[in-house]
Amino acid sequence: MTTTHTASEGHNTPRDTFLYLLSLITLVVSAVSFGMLVYRFIDIAFPDALRQAYYPDSNLTLIRSALAALVVVFPVFIWISVFLHRDVAAHPEKRHLKVRRWLMYLTVFAAALVVIGDLIALIFNFLQGDLTAAFLLKVLAILFIAGSSFWYYLAELQDRQYPREAFRWAIIGVVAAAVVYGFITVGSPQHQRLIRFDEQKISNLQMIQSYLVYNYWQQKGSLPATLDQLNDPISNFQVPADPQSGAAYEYRTTGARS
Repeated sequence: MTTTHTASEGHNTPRDTFLYLLSLITLVVSAVSFGMLVYRFIDIAFPDALRQAYYPDSNLTLIRSALAALVVVFPVFIWISVFLHRDVAAHPEKRHLKVRRWLMYLTVFAAALVVIGDLIALIFNFLQGDLTAAFLLKVLAILFIAGSSFWYYLAELQDRQYPREAFRWAIIGVVAAAVVYGFITVGSPQHQRLIRFDEQKISNLQMIQSYLVYNYWQQKGSLPATLDQLNDPISNFQVPADPQSGAAYEYRTTGARS
């Protein structure tokens, strides 16, 4: 007498395990990246005077990181979600796979914890007097991310009927709008390259000024006739050139102050 095992008995194939794990990982990365993107938009639109560390440049750096992750990972998540749904529709017995149910319940559990924590933070900040427009918008963003994940996976676990395609396209539309706005906010790659050139030029000029004052003028009591006199093989200092054009920086003395 032989015994056959089917997927309905909870036996997972390596392919199923890999795909459901990849689905969970891409969901987490997409959710975190989207949340980071929205948070930075809110910080730029509603700067908080009580925040001790508000640096617009750091916001733009984080936006670029979130955009890079979303552009790569989110399409993978959508493709895997569609593939797994069609796979379950073609093989209904896979609905009871252990790995599928465990990971879906884990996602529902994590989303529920995020919603609960979000509500606790809302009440705490209200009592602390920090209930600003920026904070409320961030709470809504987290509720949207966690709530949509919670609702989607709970519906899948309970095999509820709902407009799946409309829901999926709505999520794609929201993420796509955020990505487009992100590219508009950070500017084109060409514009960013020009900004980096300007930052390098500022850094070079600050370095030249520092070396001129502390390593030349304080030691010799005078200013050099040209910047080439600052070159020092002992300390290995070489006057930098313009990184964009390669030309030397213009320098001239104006005489003693009156």
